[in-house]
Amino acid sequence: MTLLRLTDRGLFCEAGGFHVDPWGAVDRAVVTHAHSDHVAWGCGAYLTSAEGHGVLRSRLDPAARVRGVPYGETVEIGGVQVSLHPAGHILGSAQVRVAHRGEVWVVSGDYKTDPDPTCTPFEPVRCHTFVTESTFGLPIYRWPPQSEVIGEINAWWRSNQNAGKATLLFGYALGKAQRLLAGLDPALGPILTHGAVERMTTLYRDAGVNLPPTTHAGSLDRRADLSRAIVVAPPSADGSAWTRRFGLHATGFASGWMLVRGARRRRSLDRGFPLSDHVDWPSLLGAIAATGAERIWATHGYTAVVVRWLQEHGFDAHAVETRFEGERDDDADAAEG
Repeated sequence: MTLLRLTDRGLFCEAGGFHVDPWGAVDRAVVTHAHSDHVAWGCGAYLTSAEGHGVLRSRLDPAARVRGVPYGETVEIGGVQVSLHPAGHILGSAQVRVAHRGEVWVVSGDYKTDPDPTCTPFEPVRCHTFVTESTFGLPIYRWPPQSEVIGEINAWWRSNQNAGKATLLFGYALGKAQRLLAGLDPALGPILTHGAVERMTTLYRDAGVNLPPTTHAGSLDRRADLSRAIVVAPPSADGSAWTRRFGLHATGFASGWMLVRGARRRRSLDRGFPLSDHVDWPSLLGAIAATGAERIWATHGYTAVVVRWLQEHGFDAHAVETRFEGERDDDADAAEG
């Protein structure tokens, strides 16, 4: 049975009359998480996790109909059983389990299996068909331990202070920035935020996530000495006029892409930190195996490599087109500091 099929607006469940992470406005949307490559404006109704309700609501029209349901709770839509399960990607991220007449499909959305104190950990869900992301679906992508990367960031911040430089740390405003904040050592100095980061951080705090104190950088006197501060900002702020207020500074970017040295050089960064909110190669294969699925649809990223490996190992695997390919800057409002 094919519970989901690909249409010009994304994955569609005909039996239930809803789309999962649609690419355009539809009547009913089930949303895995609030990053803009998974959310379409103008849908008639949205279903998301209760944990991610506030973040998704902030990114939609105030009049949008948004329903949040607890992880694991089953909702019936047109006779199809739908439930949301933790994906571990960002606050409220969910895998969508769709069940009908004995057939079970799971759409992963974006996910990671590494620990993250800012969101509920990933939980594998058994299914017949698993639709998985493959953003970093190459064998070269193997993440170092998170504690090691966070330790390097704090040490870099300290070395910049000794050199009389402010520290600008770039990470996506929703998800990555809050994970970085959770790891920073507030005893080292003041932690400042770009406006886009501060808005999302406020929503995280409202959801009960414990984060160190931060100050919106835009609220400070431009003449203030910020040489001991670290500033968390979206990557699109790098090189903008906004950064001039910090005077002499060093720049770093936290992203899975930073595992490849050339990616850091292309951005003209002082440091790159390989910290990703997506699975690496071994975690991707482990997550797939944990579902028990025989059929795999790979999307978002290096689909051809993942599909070839899976086929060689006995899976019924196929690549599925998507509107976006891989991780990108999600911060439309990043120009506002």
